[in-house]
Amino acid sequence: MKLSIGIVGLPNVGKSTLFKVLTKQNINIANYPFATIDPNVGVVTVPDERLQRLADISKSKKIIPAVVEFYDIAGLVKGANKGEGLGNQFLSHIRETQAIVIVIRIFRNSEIIHVEGNVDPLRDLEIINSELALKDLETIEKRLKSLEAEKKSGDKKAAKNFEILSKIREELGAGNLAMKYLPELNTSTDAQGFAQAKEIIRELQLLTAKKQIYLLNGSPSEIFAGAKTWEGKFDAPHALLDKIKELGGDYIIADLASADAVPELIKKSYETLGLISFFTTGEDETRAWTIEKGTLAPQAAGVIHTDFEKNFIRAEVVSYENLMAAAHSISSGQAQGAWNQAKQKGLIRLEGKEYEVKDGDVMVIRHG
Repeated sequence: MKLSIGIVGLPNVGKSTLFKVLTKQNINIANYPFATIDPNVGVVTVPDERLQRLADISKSKKIIPAVVEFYDIAGLVKGANKGEGLGNQFLSHIRETQAIVIVIRIFRNSEIIHVEGNVDPLRDLEIINSELALKDLETIEKRLKSLEAEKKSGDKKAAKNFEILSKIREELGAGNLAMKYLPELNTSTDAQGFAQAKEIIRELQLLTAKKQIYLLNGSPSEIFAGAKTWEGKFDAPHALLDKIKELGGDYIIADLASADAVPELIKKSYETLGLISFFTTGEDETRAWTIEKGTLAPQAAGVIHTDFEKNFIRAEVVSYENLMAAAHSISSGQAQGAWNQAKQKGLIRLEGKEYEVKDGDVMVIRHG
């Protein structure tokens, strides 16, 4: 599966700097709003030291890591949902992504203009989510009108979707995000109703239903050590973190002016989205594959090739740690030797269609 993440935020908060750090691409970074007019798309490899070690014992000709697509999109301003700035173009681009990294400026630099006139991270966060919510409300209102007619004709699914979207509309109006509503729905309704809610949210590509990671751009000292206020607001840093927690998001603090945020951001993205990696290895290649936590063996095989899922028989599975231990116990260093050693020690298991793939599993798929 392809992991795609949108980088969003107000103008001049560090979005394009982050994109440059991530992708090492030279893009237009300027000290004025809307320097990034078209979305920059960069493919970033997922750092994973296990790949090289597997390739070493397999004598692999090539290594293919998992990748993440990052979309750097024009800055968001108040009124974006109505087309202010480059708002509509911005909002359409992030509909296609699986998660959103919201860059919040916490650094102070009088030479870099803030579009709102001063540094206030909590206000900036609220502007961004308000614009996302307003755009979602517009989408929902349009759909509710069509569902109104459908449910009058006796369509039960339409009636349920009307109920679901009406509840999400209430949540957005109360200042919450759609992604916060889903867990609550999961505990208060039947499995079919929950599945239908996920389906309608996915169909409408609601912006506030996407997982959020907040990247606080600045040094930790600027948010904690002695920096207890922003523009005279007492204890604002803790209010910001409390708000992020309340919204159901996650955060990291990274000084983009001096640090490489790639490993931590990608790790956090995987955690937030519930993703893991499994491996295949041999003389031709060693490769990492990205799947959702809880994926069963046939569906994991389908990530490699759709026919593997259709014709799945079983999988030979060994954990990365056990395969490495087997490799270290022999002198040849050959993949087949390590595999055979692991098999002799009973470390390789035959797993069927109900096996839940774990992070770090090294797999050989048997199929018809």
